[in-house]
Amino acid sequence: MISRYSRKELVNIWSEENKYKIWLNVEIAAAEAMEKYKIIPRGVASIVKKKGKIKVKRIHDIESKVKHDVIAFLTSITEQAGIKARYLHQGMTSSDVLDTSFNIQLVQSGNILLKDIDKILSVLKKQAKKYKMTPCIGRSHGIHAEPITFGLKLVSFYEEFKRNKKRLKDAIEEVSTCAISGAVGTFANIDPKIEVYVSKRLKLKPEPVSTQIIPRDRHAHYFAILGIIAGSVERVATEIRHLQRSEVYELQEFFSKDQKGSSAMPHKKNPILSENLTGLARMVRSYVVPALENIALWHERDISHSSVERNIGPDANITLDFALVRLAGILDKMIVYPKKMLENLNFTKGLVFSQELMLELTKSGMQREKAYRLVQDHAKSSFSKNINLIDLVKNDKKITERISDNKIKKIFTYSKHFKNINYIFKRVLK
Repeated sequence: MISRYSRKELVNIWSEENKYKIWLNVEIAAAEAMEKYKIIPRGVASIVKKKGKIKVKRIHDIESKVKHDVIAFLTSITEQAGIKARYLHQGMTSSDVLDTSFNIQLVQSGNILLKDIDKILSVLKKQAKKYKMTPCIGRSHGIHAEPITFGLKLVSFYEEFKRNKKRLKDAIEEVSTCAISGAVGTFANIDPKIEVYVSKRLKLKPEPVSTQIIPRDRHAHYFAILGIIAGSVERVATEIRHLQRSEVYELQEFFSKDQKGSSAMPHKKNPILSENLTGLARMVRSYVVPALENIALWHERDISHSSVERNIGPDANITLDFALVRLAGILDKMIVYPKKMLENLNFTKGLVFSQELMLELTKSGMQREKAYRLVQDHAKSSFSKNINLIDLVKNDKKITERISDNKIKKIFTYSKHFKNINYIFKRVLK
């Protein structure tokens, strides 16, 4: 992962130093359990804990010769802790250490991502309340539809990120498992009580059936959830990008005093942060497919998943963390233009009231298809001739004979479109 899109907290989790520390914690926890059940002599765990230091370069040097990372790690620890360290890893297989540790890194990352989502929820809640009744046009297919409020847009994003928080919590729970079951997962050379002890010590759950690895459907679920969250990030970013277009300009990313928008055009203020989020979201989603493909391994294990996870583990989590923090900052500092929203709302000269006009005609006894065609014809004329729709309606006896002038005026008002905004907010912001 490149440093440009990385935050230190997540980078540290996926560092070699932290990875080996977790490996050591797994081995020490297993040694403690084996001592407890008199499988190995007492004092192994304490001496390893005291003298076993992580020396990344030494581990890599050993690995360059033995071509096996776990053996290199154990050799390095034994060099420091002495002869008692020979009791480490009794009855265990490499995957017991690798998979349990990988899950711990995912849990550590997931918990930070949850905090990131909390920041977004806090900002969205604040902004949604602020702009709860700020009128703007609702669009479908990119075309003006009917009036909504800007707060309603934001509270929609809020509810989506609430779902994302729940999804991520479930995904963290899904990968919070531990496997200390030995070769092909049969516990042939290690007591199942060791796994129970280690799981409790590391705040994980024993994997019910681990073959020789923890099944990768768990991890696929986790990375799929990261992909969904990235989709939500892009949804918000895309909306911001659209609303900042010159033809729309209902809001704008914060633009600092000394910031430059273009090397050629001094007037430019581009939504570069939101565009960046769109790109980062693509990257996070791209890791979902290889995670899904990791599910189908040969028999009780192979290592085709290993190279994939060495890439997607850090990259997906670090990238999403950066994207979530950036999104929170954009939402917090965005500049909103309510007057421009109202101007755009009025841009189509009342066409946004066509549905209620049609409905009133049907209530008066006119067939729906006939009412639809009548209103549609006036809407076309309003658009092509740049005339207010209400003026065309008031001059059509087919309409005025059925709908009073006072009722027509009420149809062409925004207030009714906002009558249930408080109801929606109460459902979401409980």
